[in-house]
Amino acid sequence: MTKKEIVKQISEALGLTQLKTKEIVQKTFDAIVDTLLAEKRIELRNFGVFEVKQRKARKARNPRTGERVDVEPKNVVTFKPGKEMEERVKKLDLVSTNSQPVEANGRMASKS
Repeated sequence: MTKKEIVKQISEALGLTQLKTKEIVQKTFDAIVDTLLAEKRIELRNFGVFEVKQRKARKARNPRTGERVDVEPKNVVTFKPGKEMEERVKKLDLVSTNSQPVEANGRMASKS
């Protein structure tokens, strides 16, 4: 799913224009990034935790030449899903093995 598809889905559900919804979605993403830059962590209840962690310097190998190279330390963003998300994803996994369609809200789609 792309940001454009998320915007379309939200705008239809709330009856807002796609332009206004796109602005809201982008502001939300910007707020998450800004918080990560400032505080290195953001917790969104029932969704999960984004956190900035630093990877240590390490030695690696160039796959083409086999030459050993030094990899500098770097910051990476990690995500740990919340309990509610994990439980919904587990249910989705069980449902998808039965080939039953699932709606965006996690409920099984009705058969037409």
